[in-house]
Amino acid sequence: MTIVFNKDICHDPSKATEKEWLETNGIGGYASSTIIGTNTRRYHGLLMAATKPPLGRTLLLSKLEEFLYIDGKEYPLSTNIYPNAIYPEGYKNLVQFSLNPFPTFEYSVNGIDIKKIVFMVHGENTTVILYQVNYRGERPFSPALKVRVMVAFRDYHWLTHINRAFKTDYKILANGGICLQPYEGFTPMYLFHNAEAMDNASFWYKNMEYPKENERGLESHEDHFSPCSLHFDLNKGNDCHIVASTNEYNKLDVYELLEKETALREKEDRGRKLETSDAKLQPPISMLVQACSLNQNVLVQSARLNQQKLPSLGGRELEGGGDKLLRLCETLLSVSSSFIVKRENDKKSIIAGYHWFGDWGRDTMISLPGLTLVQGRFEDAREILLSFAQYISKGMIPNRFPDYGETPEYNTVDASLWYIQSVYQYLRFAKDLNTVRKDLYGVLQEIIEYYQKGTRYNIHMDSDGLIYAGVAGVQLTWMDAKVGDWVVTPRVGKAVEINALWYNALKIMSFLAREIDLSNESRDYNNLAQKTSKSFNDTFWFDEGQYLYDYIDGDVRSSAIRPNQVFAVSLPYSMLLKERQRNVVEIVKEHLLTPYGLRSLSPRDKDYIGRYCGNVYERDRAYHQGTVWAWLIGSYISAYAKAYAGNKDALKYIKGLFVPFYEHLFDAGLGTVSEIFDGDPAHTPRGCISQAWSVAELLRAYFEHVYGFEND
Repeated sequence: MTIVFNKDICHDPSKATEKEWLETNGIGGYASSTIIGTNTRRYHGLLMAATKPPLGRTLLLSKLEEFLYIDGKEYPLSTNIYPNAIYPEGYKNLVQFSLNPFPTFEYSVNGIDIKKIVFMVHGENTTVILYQVNYRGERPFSPALKVRVMVAFRDYHWLTHINRAFKTDYKILANGGICLQPYEGFTPMYLFHNAEAMDNASFWYKNMEYPKENERGLESHEDHFSPCSLHFDLNKGNDCHIVASTNEYNKLDVYELLEKETALREKEDRGRKLETSDAKLQPPISMLVQACSLNQNVLVQSARLNQQKLPSLGGRELEGGGDKLLRLCETLLSVSSSFIVKRENDKKSIIAGYHWFGDWGRDTMISLPGLTLVQGRFEDAREILLSFAQYISKGMIPNRFPDYGETPEYNTVDASLWYIQSVYQYLRFAKDLNTVRKDLYGVLQEIIEYYQKGTRYNIHMDSDGLIYAGVAGVQLTWMDAKVGDWVVTPRVGKAVEINALWYNALKIMSFLAREIDLSNESRDYNNLAQKTSKSFNDTFWFDEGQYLYDYIDGDVRSSAIRPNQVFAVSLPYSMLLKERQRNVVEIVKEHLLTPYGLRSLSPRDKDYIGRYCGNVYERDRAYHQGTVWAWLIGSYISAYAKAYAGNKDALKYIKGLFVPFYEHLFDAGLGTVSEIFDGDPAHTPRGCISQAWSVAELLRAYFEHVYGFEND
């Protein structure tokens, strides 16, 4: 789907700077800015190189300052924000921005049209900026394009300021390019171009302002060093290009790179094209429908059961057939590749979100079905599962890999249980029992064993079969915000979603053991699951409210209405009878459901915070106290589908839940889905502009409960 903005948006900086594009390279690096080229956050730049894929992100090329000269008169194409000023005002000459497949800027000045295309080379820290020039009417006298280079050379979390340690000299290469390496031992940047002349006057641009950092209560001003400017003579009728890379090219063909990248994306898009006719189902989709036969709890297998009347759809019916829904899913399928990256060991992983997250264990396992399995990318899924299996330690997979150093962090209670769920989903879709038996089953056994006898952070199974986890000062569940030593939502004890995942894991283990002819083990896992189920229903059900406690710690029963209880319904194996499933779904719908996902806390709770804004302390305090999380919509849809399986209005209601996300594609991170939204209307998008599990869970839910439903 092409995303286009014309002059009405491009000429309004207040609107245009809210719309951000992202171009990725498959190893964790990226280029990103706004549709008018104004950097509004420290994470924007034209070459954010992943120096230790997929991490070690370093901002090398910040931006380009561009001016068109016609008959000696200067016309700006670029735009920057400084304190109380916008300069230059190139946005006034921008007539269109589009995204299909690359960020494309179209300028028009006095009969000269310039199309600027920005793209990255897959698998490399290389960004290409290509200027294509056309004339309407006669060519003016001495038209020229002058582009000044602006660099930062810093970690992507930091900011650059004028400093004596920054070496301002550079080397001229034999092929006319230049090499910059301001700090000893720092990754150098090579700059290649086809300019006729280079002005080697160098200086600093001071005090550029980043409004998004100001909103986040962080330092919001940066200095950029400019080593030179490049002068292109437009009389010659050639396209102009600048290439920034960590590779020292001996020979460079920009058009070959463009053709290669275009072909790669067209191939991916063709492989993902959705069809509305059953006869035209693509292989990955038909595989999905077949795969559902493994799980009797999936909606498509039980769609003919209960005919109970559903509540109101709340005005979210899908208008005009399913066109918007198909366009939404095709767009999300297209962006899904941006999250799948290769690590330095050449093994694949999943980036949790752009601009600032790395590959997190929990996010990877939750995202894996939607980003790989529903698309038939079984080898990618297998590689990711095997890669994380190498890092298993005391029954735990890593929560994250640090930016520097390869020592993984093990500080999550749910990631390993999500790993078991991902292995099960892999078997459902790929039908690869051999890999599960040979390479993965032993890893799953280790997880169960350590969770039973105990592992880090007091994670252990109590005598009632339920999992207890937590120590003071450590956040172990996905509600993991921490400010200094203050854990905002500690949830120490027996958390509802952890025990839902635990029961689900035991049932999966029973199923897998049976499939690989370990009948005694299968029976033991199933017996423990039944014990867990009884304890869960006896302990977690809040009879007065007709929903589930959020966590239990001794005599403490948290009755806060949070979305965590939805997993007790949505996971393949549920401990709840149908009536309780519906009660949970309805309480979540009443208190937590928004157009963009589920709130993390009911607005009626005294601790509810409706807006995610302010400084680090204020934002972390709100992170799980009312903020909306888009990824939770997938579990809500699965829970709803299960609780109301077979109702004739179920599919219509579920389709309606996707509609707001189509409109969101044009709002913040273009063509993708944000991490979080404000709990209060108008539910402003916040956090990362492109989040893996937000995209993945929408795709999983669509293919399991809409596409699969219709073709069952």
